[in-house]
Amino acid sequence: MPHTETAAQIAAYLLETQAVRLRPEQPFKWSSGWNSPIYCDNRVTLSYPHIRSYIKSALAQAVQDRFPGVQAIAGVATAGIAQGALVADILNLPYLYVRPEPKSHGMGNQIEGKLQEGQRVVLIEDLISTGGSSLKAAKAVQAAGGEVIGMAAIFTYGFGQADENFSAAGIPTICLSNYNALLETAATQGYISQEAIATLEQWRQAPETWGK
Repeated sequence: MPHTETAAQIAAYLLETQAVRLRPEQPFKWSSGWNSPIYCDNRVTLSYPHIRSYIKSALAQAVQDRFPGVQAIAGVATAGIAQGALVADILNLPYLYVRPEPKSHGMGNQIEGKLQEGQRVVLIEDLISTGGSSLKAAKAVQAAGGEVIGMAAIFTYGFGQADENFSAAGIPTICLSNYNALLETAATQGYISQEAIATLEQWRQAPETWGK
C-alpha cells in the first residue's frame, strides 16, 4: 500500500496538472472500447520540474524500500521510459526500456539497453489499469534472462483484474497513488461534486459495461 500522505500529494499533483481529467458527464472512450469518466496521462507531470522531482524521488524511495535487491531499472514504453530513467539515475543503477513489440528493422530489439543474465530488475510504469502491457514487458525481460522482482508505478485504478494478473505472474507491485486517494482529493479540493463520486465509484466496479 502507498503511504497515505504520498498518495494524497500525488493525487493533488495529477489533478493540478490535468494529468488526470475527471469527466463523468462526458465520458472518454478508451482504446479498449470502454467508456470512462476518467482519463490519465502522467507524462504531463514531466513538464513541471517540482512535480517531476517529487515523483521521481518517491518512486526511487519506493523501489529502495520494497525491492532492496534491485540491480537494474527498466521503463515500460512509452510512458514509463522517462520515469524509469529518472529513477535509475537517482539510484545509480543500470537502465533499459522495453518496447511493446520487437523492432521491425535494425537489430529487432524489444529491450533497449544492456540486460545481464540473471539481473534483478524492477519495472517502472506511469499507470496500471489491467496490467496487460506491464506484464508483457515483464515477460520480455524474463525471456531475455532477467529476473523481474517487482514493479513500481505512479498511479493505479485499482482494478481487481490487475491484482489477479500480477499475483498470478508472481510480480509484486507498488503504486504511489490510487483511485481512492484520487477521488478523496478531488472531492476535498472541489474538482468534483459529492454526487459525482458515486458515478466514479460505480465505474471502477464494472468499467467494461459502464455507460453502455
